[in-house]
Amino acid sequence: MNKKIVAAVSLLVILTFIGYIVFDTARNGSDANEEAVPVAKDNPPDQWMVANTLFVKEGLRAVAVGHEGTVYAGGDSFIKCFSSEMEELWNLAIPGKITALAAGDSILFAASEDIIYLVSMNGKISGEWGPYEAGSFFTSITSNKDYVAAADAVNKIVFIIKKDGEVASMVGHFGEKLIIPSPYFDVCLTPDNTLYMAHTGSFRIEKRSIDGILTDTYGKSGQGPEDFCGCCNPAHFTIIPQGFLTAEKGINRIKILNPDGGFIEYVSSVNDFIASVPLDIASADGITIYGANPADSKLYVFVKK
Repeated sequence: MNKKIVAAVSLLVILTFIGYIVFDTARNGSDANEEAVPVAKDNPPDQWMVANTLFVKEGLRAVAVGHEGTVYAGGDSFIKCFSSEMEELWNLAIPGKITALAAGDSILFAASEDIIYLVSMNGKISGEWGPYEAGSFFTSITSNKDYVAAADAVNKIVFIIKKDGEVASMVGHFGEKLIIPSPYFDVCLTPDNTLYMAHTGSFRIEKRSIDGILTDTYGKSGQGPEDFCGCCNPAHFTIIPQGFLTAEKGINRIKILNPDGGFIEYVSSVNDFIASVPLDIASADGITIYGANPADSKLYVFVKK
C-alpha cells in the first residue's frame, strides 16, 4: 500500500514538473523545437502577401488594432502604439510580460500573466485589475461595450469581467472542464455579448453565451484547409467581417474561415515562420491583417494579393 502511495506521489510530482516546464517555456518564448507538420502538396495557394514588416522590440508577443486603425504591440515590459502607417506614436514601459492586448473604445486592456492593466489611448496606465485566481496565466483578452473577457490557460477559465473590474462569471470553473493542454487559449467577445473561445484540446472554436452555455462549434482535428492540425489549435483567432481569422502552431498557417467554419482562403501557409511559434493576429476590418511574431519580434502586415 505504501509503495502504491509513493508511486502515485512520484507520478504527481512528474506530471506537475512537466506542466511547469510547458508553461515556463511559453513564458520565456523558447518552445521553438516542435516538429513542423508538412504542408500538403495540393494545398490551396496563399491569397495574401506580406506588404510590410517592422521590428518592434525584443520580446514581442501580442498585437491589437483599434477601431480607428491604430496598432498596438506588446511584449516583455513594453507596449508600443503605431499609426496605421506604422509610425510610432508612443512607447510605454510596463511591469511584467504583456501576453495579450485588446483595444476598447477609450481604453487599451493589456494582460500581463495574472494582471490586467488599463492603459489610456495616450499611453498612460490608468488602473489595474487582478489577480483573480492563484497562478493565473492570461493568454488572451477581449472586450465590448459591456464586458472584458480574459482567458487563463493555467486554471482553464475564462473570466467575464464587468467594466468596473468585478468578475461577472467564469466559464470552465464549474461543471464541464475545458481541455487546454498548453498556453494557447484565445477568446473573442462580439457586440451582442456572444463569447467565442478556442477549445484547443478539442481542435475547435466554440460559440457560447456570456454565461458560458455552449451553442455551437466550428472545426475539427485534421490537416485539411478547414481543419486544425498539430498541437493545441487554433493557437490564436479573432473575428473579422469574413468570419474567423485563425493562426495555428505545428503547421504555422494563417487562414480565413467563414462564419460556419468553412474554409475561405489562406493568408499565409507557405512561409519561413517557426512551426512551434504561432503569430498573434489582429484585424479591425478584414482588409489589413497584422501578425506579431515572437520568434523574430517583428510585426507582419498582410494584404490581399
